[in-house]
Parts: sequence; structure tokens; C-alpha cells
Amino acid sequence: MNPREFWGKSAKFWLCPTLLFAVFLGFYSNVFGLIFTWQREESQSSPEVHHLQGRQERLPLSQDTHRVVLQQMQLEKKESSEGDCHLDTCRIPEVPRLLYPKAQLLKPTRVDVLVMTPWFAPIVWDGTFDSAILDVQFRNITVGLTVFAIKKYVVFLKLFLETAEKYFMVGHKVNYYVFTDQPADVPQIPLQEGRQVVVLKVRNYKRWQDISMHRMEMISKFSQQRFLHEVHYLVCLDVDMKFSDHVGVEILAPLFGTLHPGFYAADRQSFTYERRPLSQAYIPRDEGDFYYMGAFFGGSVPEVYRLTTACHQAMMADQANGIEAVWHDESHLNKYLLYHKPSKVLSPEYLWDTQMLQRPPLLRKLRYVAVPKNHAEIRN
Repeated sequence: MNPREFWGKSAKFWLCPTLLFAVFLGFYSNVFGLIFTWQREESQSSPEVHHLQGRQERLPLSQDTHRVVLQQMQLEKKESSEGDCHLDTCRIPEVPRLLYPKAQLLKPTRVDVLVMTPWFAPIVWDGTFDSAILDVQFRNITVGLTVFAIKKYVVFLKLFLETAEKYFMVGHKVNYYVFTDQPADVPQIPLQEGRQVVVLKVRNYKRWQDISMHRMEMISKFSQQRFLHEVHYLVCLDVDMKFSDHVGVEILAPLFGTLHPGFYAADRQSFTYERRPLSQAYIPRDEGDFYYMGAFFGGSVPEVYRLTTACHQAMMADQANGIEAVWHDESHLNKYLLYHKPSKVLSPEYLWDTQMLQRPPLLRKLRYVAVPKNHAEIRN
């Protein structure tokens, strides 16, 4: 065969596949280019914008509805960023050179009490922490303390604030938020540098139970309005108490509760939970970790906002159903902390009544104690 004829036929044979390959190559290169460009643009844009665009494609929004959705998204983002990342969990603080005793792994400082819950939350007792280290870790925070001094309870305010200045968060910035119906009766006491008393006027109620239950509503309301912008943590306390020893940053956590001094050694069947299923505070007899006292709880502002909002809503639901939990806001607090495990639990050192309870040897310190009083007279 003539070589020229052979190569001519071969060229015709390979020409068509070559042209088809070139066409497909150009087509797919354009497709992949579009895909990569789309992915790059998506990664550079805001997740919130794409989320909103998806919602717009599914359901056309009016201008007003669009504004509401956007505001809600901004609120959710703010709550997520501030509520899910706390000073003591998400950021590892730098600690300067310090001199302190070395922890002995095989010689625990407390063997007489439980120091850790089953969900790995520390139980705070004397000997389980080093204040020098913790003070440095929490050196740049501001703590808000909420206390309600309504009607006759205003008489306890002076001793409460004076002992707080001596023992509470010494060396740290503190805002004392005093909720009262008698602003003129709030005493003037000397304060350490970086600390202030903020008086918040609220109404009173006929029954002391209503005053107690509306605390949740007020803390929730003011957490959203101002606490979120002013402090890092909230500590919510009863006013008819006094500080008698150190209460510092060792208590701070995203969410903490305090063991009730009358039930810290009891089994769950003995807890005075709300046992009526009709109530939103209902807890079955085969459930429960601890019984927490309503006189001492707290955490980061977003977490306290979630807690108080949930408890207030539950109490409003009970009211609509004509039922009131056996221990009012404390019952709802226990229900919340059962299903939202606290990240730290305070031992009875942080809440004790020397008039009603004999001090056991395991309590090395009494840090926050009840003031002797006639409950019937004060509550009337």
C-alpha cells in the first residue's frame, strides 16, 4: 500500500474522535470552573445571608417579615457567641509566674466528700481549689450580684452589703443589682474600687410567694436589657443572709447551683421536688441528682437568662392551669437544673443555717449563712 494513502486514511480515522474529545474537554472545564467559582463565592459570603436566601426561596417574605427574621438571626448569633463560649471554658487564660503548692495526684485533698458529679462538674469544697490561681485566671471579669430587698426584707440589706464587701469577690469588679420597691431605703456603704450599687425599682406583691416567683421574671428581663452589656457573670442571692467567709471566683461557671443544706446527704426520694404531674416543675420519684437551693445560683449572663426565662414561662403555664409548685421558683429551678446539668455545683459551705442545722465536721468553712429572723413576721 502507498504510505501516503495509509496515513491519509489514518488521519481521517482519528480526526473525528480527536475533535469530539476537544469539545467535551472544553465543556467540562467550563462546568468545573463554574463549580469552583460558586464554591469560592459561597465560602466568602456570610452563612447568615445564605440561610436567609434559602428562606426567601422557600417562602417570599414581606419587608416587615424580612426585618423580623434578620433581627431574630442577629439575636441568635449573639446568644450563640456569648452563651456557648465562656471565659472559663473556651478561652485558656494566660497565667503569670506564681508560687503555689503542687497538686499531689496520689494524695487528694478531700477524700471525705464527693468532689465531682457523674457529668464531670466540680463540687466546690474547701481544699479543692487554689484562690491565687483562680484570681489570676478571672482577673478581667465583672460579676453582677442580684438581690431582692422588697417590703420588710429591705432591713437585711445593710448587713448583706457590708459582709459582701468583706468577703464576696474581693479584688474583683462587682455590680450589686438591688431590686427594691423602696429605693430611698437602700443604705449607703463604703465600696471597694471598681464596685457599685445599682438600684433597680420594681413593684411589690401582696404574697411573699409572688415576690419570690417574680424574681425569675425580673432577672430574665434585666439580663436581656442591661446585664448582658455590663457584666460577665451573674450571682443570684437571697438578701436575708450574710457572708461569713471567702466567696470568690471559684464559684464561677457557665451555670452553677448550690446544694440545699437540708438535703445534701439525702436520697432522691426524700427531695421535696414537685411531685404533681400537672405542674411544669414535676419530677418523677425515680429521677433527680441533687436538691438545689433557690437562694444561691448563677452563671454567665446568657445562661442565667435562659434559666430564668424558662422558669418564668413554666410558672406562667402553671398559673394558667391553676397550680402552684410546692416550693415556687425553687421547684422550677430544680426541674431546670435536672435537665440542664450545671457545670459547677457549690457545696453546703456556700449556704448554711446555723439556727436550724448542726454543723458537721465535713464543713470546714461556712461562707454564706442565714440571718436569724422571724419568718412569719417578715413575710407578713
